[in-house]
Amino acid sequence: MTALLLPLLAAVPVLAAALAAIVPARAFGRVLSLVVPAATLVAGLALLVHHHSRPVIATQVGGFVPGVAIPFVSDAFTALMLTATGVVALTALAFCAQTGEFDRSRYFAPLALLLLAGANGALLTGDLFNLFVFVEVMLLPSYALIAMTGTWRRLGVGRLFVVINLLTSTLLLAGVAFVYATAGTVNLAVLAGAAAEDGRVAAALGIVVMALCIKAGAVPVHGWLPRTYPGTSAGVMALFSALHTKVALYAIIRIWATAFDLDPTWGRVILVVALVTILWGAVASAAPVGAREILAWQMVSGVGVILAALAVAQAPGGAIVYMLHHMVTIGALVLLIGAAEHVYRSGELGGLSGLWHKERPLGVLLALAIAALVGLPPTSGLIGKLEVLTAAVTTGGAWGVATLVVVLLGSLIGLVAMLRLWGGVMWRGGARGGPGPIAPVIDDDQRDGGLGLDDDRRSTPRVPARLLVPGGALVAVSVALFLGYGAVAPEVDRAVAGLVDTDGYVDAVLGGGVLPGGAEVLPGGAEVLPGGADDALTATTIGGGS
Repeated sequence: MTALLLPLLAAVPVLAAALAAIVPARAFGRVLSLVVPAATLVAGLALLVHHHSRPVIATQVGGFVPGVAIPFVSDAFTALMLTATGVVALTALAFCAQTGEFDRSRYFAPLALLLLAGANGALLTGDLFNLFVFVEVMLLPSYALIAMTGTWRRLGVGRLFVVINLLTSTLLLAGVAFVYATAGTVNLAVLAGAAAEDGRVAAALGIVVMALCIKAGAVPVHGWLPRTYPGTSAGVMALFSALHTKVALYAIIRIWATAFDLDPTWGRVILVVALVTILWGAVASAAPVGAREILAWQMVSGVGVILAALAVAQAPGGAIVYMLHHMVTIGALVLLIGAAEHVYRSGELGGLSGLWHKERPLGVLLALAIAALVGLPPTSGLIGKLEVLTAAVTTGGAWGVATLVVVLLGSLIGLVAMLRLWGGVMWRGGARGGPGPIAPVIDDDQRDGGLGLDDDRRSTPRVPARLLVPGGALVAVSVALFLGYGAVAPEVDRAVAGLVDTDGYVDAVLGGGVLPGGAEVLPGGAEVLPGGADDALTATTIGGGS
């Protein structure tokens, strides 16, 4: 894939959203909403293959001088995230198509496509200001998606989501402004190593990282996530879990590796936040009576594990593997629980109890998904947990031991919470007492999955196989990651190598090529005008870039 095509990964979903909004036929929007994430998946796989020969590719939008132009950059890490995003977005939107989300509003498809456009753009941009722009492109349709999906509870939690994200976006924009004020640039390639050398730049970037941690759902500003996500529909929650929090975590990893140069001194701050987040999310997940609320708290705990794997080690391999695993596994669990909700009209453990005797295929898939989240074979959870624990053991010292203990303790508490979910959903005697956080009210057609069953058959509902396919596909991906990790590991190694050694990233964004007007850009970003080498101009020099 040529670098010139990278902007299309953000532009095509925007154009598709416009078409879906203009064309009144909802079937047209439904098709676009499946084709575009499938294209993202294919593009991610193509980029993975392309990066075997070219580790980093970049293009400058607008034709300005590198370092000033808007860069779109892809490396192995970006390609892995695009692939995972395409997989989860495709399955989540396929589930929405099965449950009738597209039929409730003609604007569901355009909003979902805009959300995907923002996510793709945020993964590809090499500029902090445009990271902010694409994050806002993700958030704007999310406000509407929350308002139009889920239960009446969404109207209350939607306000919380809007307020928290508006405040966080303001903080993120302020951080980007401080970075520009201290460093004279917001281009990540120019900022390579800058935070490790200049405390002012580090403090400014710290504000950016803080805002991204809030958007990821890290403690102490985390309560918005378990309160808002379960209030939406299961399909939208799966979409949010794969895009919103993971894009923020991707940006943190990228900034930490490029600008902070994986500095362990600053990493201790992130590590403390991460360890508290792991325990807080794990303990809180043992209390709710709503199945998806339990999963939302497990998302918070998983964010802590990813951040801990990043902060404790000198290489972010564990963080990358666990993030890919978490995207797939949480998506699978949310969609499987959502399938039961759609038919049985309840999201409470008590309202779903006893399904093992009636919904054996659902029970088997749910057991595998729970095993993945806990970290048991034969799922990607085992690989992810081993990578994180290995990073902690390799680091050694007090911080490595603390990380090891907290991750193991969080896993044990998480096991208890997931066993409670399993017992409440699959066996008799589930948790009761008090209303749960989600209890969708659906009509008769939605209750029987749109099959038009008569009243007698509605009295003993069954989850249609078509509702299990999206969640089951993600479970299959998790198992495939475990069985085929030998093929995935080299891709992760390439991603880690690109993050640890940023020279290739910097050279791809800033080095080599001829600019409009005949100016030549040398490696490292120095601009040489046609008049000769004596006219070389270096606008800004930070950490070896310009």
